[in-house]
Amino acid sequence: MLFEKPLFVFEMANNHQGSVEHGKRIILEMKKVIKEFEDIFDFAFKFQYRDLDTFIHPDHKDDFSYKYIKRFTETRLSEEEFLELKKTVEDNGFISMCTPFDEKSVERIIDHNYDIIKIASASFTDWPLLEKIAQYDKPIIASTAGASLNDIKNVVYFFKHRNKKINIMHCVAAYPTPKDKLELNQIDLLKNEFPEINVGFSTHENPDNFDAIKMAIAKGAWIFEKHVGVETENIKLNAYSARPDQVYKWLLSAKDAFIMNGVKGERYKFPKAELEALHNLRRGIYAIRNIKKGENITLNDVFFAIPRKEEQYAANDMSKYKNFVATEDIKRNAPVTKNNVEIKDLYPEIKKYVKSILDIVKKSNVVIPENSLCELSHHYGIDKFNEYGATIIEIINREYCKKIIILLPGQKHPTHHHKQKEETFNVLYGDFTIKIDNDEKTYKPGDVIVVERNKKHSFYSKNGAVIEEISTTHYKDDSFYDDEKIQNNKHRKTRIYLTEDILSY
Repeated sequence: MLFEKPLFVFEMANNHQGSVEHGKRIILEMKKVIKEFEDIFDFAFKFQYRDLDTFIHPDHKDDFSYKYIKRFTETRLSEEEFLELKKTVEDNGFISMCTPFDEKSVERIIDHNYDIIKIASASFTDWPLLEKIAQYDKPIIASTAGASLNDIKNVVYFFKHRNKKINIMHCVAAYPTPKDKLELNQIDLLKNEFPEINVGFSTHENPDNFDAIKMAIAKGAWIFEKHVGVETENIKLNAYSARPDQVYKWLLSAKDAFIMNGVKGERYKFPKAELEALHNLRRGIYAIRNIKKGENITLNDVFFAIPRKEEQYAANDMSKYKNFVATEDIKRNAPVTKNNVEIKDLYPEIKKYVKSILDIVKKSNVVIPENSLCELSHHYGIDKFNEYGATIIEIINREYCKKIIILLPGQKHPTHHHKQKEETFNVLYGDFTIKIDNDEKTYKPGDVIVVERNKKHSFYSKNGAVIEEISTTHYKDDSFYDDEKIQNNKHRKTRIYLTEDILSY
């Protein structure tokens, strides 16, 4: 990040009124204002350079009917006077910043060694000026009022391709800007389009508006610019320039916004009192029946209620990725605690298996519906899934049924039969060895195998396989395994979404 702390830019513009002494007064008054904010914000003062001898056409030098010619001429400062103001800026700890409106002024900014070059909205696509600025190695902040998104992209990439440090400011060129024209959602747009650079807010709203700064900060703006000045008996400020007291309230509002925003880019640290409050509100796990030592505990075996005891597990602790096993007998209505239950976290193993499954799917070029819900069949437990099991994805199950079966290398599916379902296996990828009754044979992609009702069959793959299963309707209780351990295992299936990120419940 170019600026470690939020940067607040005070735009002098022509508010010095052509007087070095009044310009110094503005700088010194703003120095008083920022004293209590210097630890949390950085501050810059900005001037505007125009080489008026070339900036204004020779035939119009005295044409004061054009308001900008009148203003610029009447508030003109010499090079020496600007340097005097710049020294006051630096002596008071401000970052120096300047906006050039012509090529000669760019050279003067470099000669005067300003810290930052600012590009005004009016000059945003002034390509001759941008080419001149790009010749030098100075950080750049550019305002975007009136620029299309395509213009902004072109300018950002123009400087990035030249390895220049560019920051952009949302800006509305209405002086002052009414509330309904602030368009603060543009900050979101710019941050989404250019996430790698700082986005700021150049403000022209009424100086008594202290809400806009809070909203800009909440949206992630990091650089802020405001016209500032000091009133005297003879000098009155325009409708968008802020007095010192208004700047103070503006900064105070900004400070409050950053406090409310809290930490950035990481999860905040939870206070102990907050965690205790949440702990007391979470439902504890209680046994809904007498549970014997060694039993797996499922949702059907428990209920959730308050109060929750100190060592008791909460409803939040229960998920399909955690296997609860009773380490001692638990009576009905008794709490499920760290003392009577052992938990095994299945997520790391399942994540490893999913990666292997997805690798085979990718190699096979078999198209599987996005975010498919599938079953991991682990007949002897998830820890033996690599050896015994299969991944089964149900595509459709009506009068007819289609599934995709995925076998990992070396994975076996134990002997079983179906009484209601007849199935046909179409090998799509890999090697597929199936034993039907006593007949065992290995098949390759393109082979089709029919398994009739009541035919005992088992299958495995040496190198991994993807099989399409076409069958009559599949019924939940229509798989009968020879091994009673499998038949009596009510927890042999885990349903997951087959995605790279499997933490989907």
